[in-house]
Amino acid sequence: MLGTHFYNKSTDKVIIAFGTLFNNIQLKTIDPSGNISQVQKVPLAYGPKQKFLSRIEQNDQERKTSITIPRIYFETTGITYDDSRQLPPCKQLIDVKQGDGTVVQSIIVPAAYNLDFELGIIAKSQTDAHQILEQILPYFRPSFNVSIKFIPDVDEATRDVPFELNSITYEDSWDGSFSDRRQIIYVLRFTAKTYYFGPKIDTSIIRKAIVKQYSASYRESPSRYREYSVTPKALTDTTSDPSGPDAGAPDGVIDSFDDDALVLGDDFGFNEMVTFVEDV
Repeated sequence: MLGTHFYNKSTDKVIIAFGTLFNNIQLKTIDPSGNISQVQKVPLAYGPKQKFLSRIEQNDQERKTSITIPRIYFETTGITYDDSRQLPPCKQLIDVKQGDGTVVQSIIVPAAYNLDFELGIIAKSQTDAHQILEQILPYFRPSFNVSIKFIPDVDEATRDVPFELNSITYEDSWDGSFSDRRQIIYVLRFTAKTYYFGPKIDTSIIRKAIVKQYSASYRESPSRYREYSVTPKALTDTTSDPSGPDAGAPDGVIDSFDDDALVLGDDFGFNEMVTFVEDV
């Protein structure tokens, strides 16, 4: 339970996936003749908006070379539980084989959470800001899906995570002073509909399922019921009576010894048995 150490780096993987969406945006400058005179890759960094604005202001005051503009920043702004996507917690995902196939690793279904992001475009002109913005908006209608593998070697832990664009706001900090740098900022807010997986737990394979069926008169006769049991049935002959001369070798007969030899990944059928029980 709580206190069992595990770390799937789920938040880090979502942050990296989100940032990767915007790490190849370019700004092209066109000369009067219509030719491309300059191509600039827009810098991308993780951090709050105020951090970059403070650096711009500090560099201007000290008359040093300022940080590159335009640039894109992004950061996480919050996380909330999403009960609309949550599956029943009693369900388990079983995927990983171990050793001789008699033990598997199970994972309780992941918890559904929404991770909020803020992405900002800082530019010195509307033309630059619009050119960057136009390379982003067509892909979000209003969401863009990214496949993320939350746990290595577990196929069921690969999920499509939608990054949904919620809103766009605009800021222009220029007040008309010639000594101040103009900073045009577009702020885009996103929500990633992600998941958090728990630890992998070793568990044995279930080899027998039993259902007890009681009649409508259960209160009058609680000791009378029908028991229905199911066990796996081997489809091929793989072994023999362990006490025989050819112990462990196929003997041409599919029997209970072959049933017991089944491991994870084998094809199998079912042995069904119904028993009427009356406890005295």
